[in-house]
Amino acid sequence: MPLRDTLARVDEDLAAGRVPVARQRLRGLVSSFPHDPVLRRRLAEVYRLYGEPAQAGRWMYLEEDRDTAETAAFEAWYPSPARRRAALRWDGAESLAPTEFAREQLAALTVPQPEAGKSSGHADAKGSLAALGCLVLALAFLAIWVIGVIALFR
Repeated sequence: MPLRDTLARVDEDLAAGRVPVARQRLRGLVSSFPHDPVLRRRLAEVYRLYGEPAQAGRWMYLEEDRDTAETAAFEAWYPSPARRRAALRWDGAESLAPTEFAREQLAALTVPQPEAGKSSGHADAKGSLAALGCLVLALAFLAIWVIGVIALFR
């Protein structure tokens, strides 16, 4: 269904009091058109009808005229920059943002990746622990298999 038709249905749904249906339609549109600030703004308006400031702040986060209380609620709900960036459902680079303010907000949420050849000690420890777990599991499986073979030929 074309964007214009879906937006007309959103308006019909809101006029008829079908707020959950309108919200679902808008979420689908934002998913399909993640760089459209009008859709994000409309979705924030619907969440205001629900009385959900964190969600309204989420969808208005890239707008300069956002409500500070909603922004604070969103930031409290998603405390880390990486979680905020993921919650915004922004696909692509910051340069695709329609305003300089939105580009700055997205850039502030971008978590720097470690350089090639360098990794954090935490990630190395988790990898080593996973490898150790796999080794223990493989040895346990091998021991059970050997015991089974011995029992078979007794």
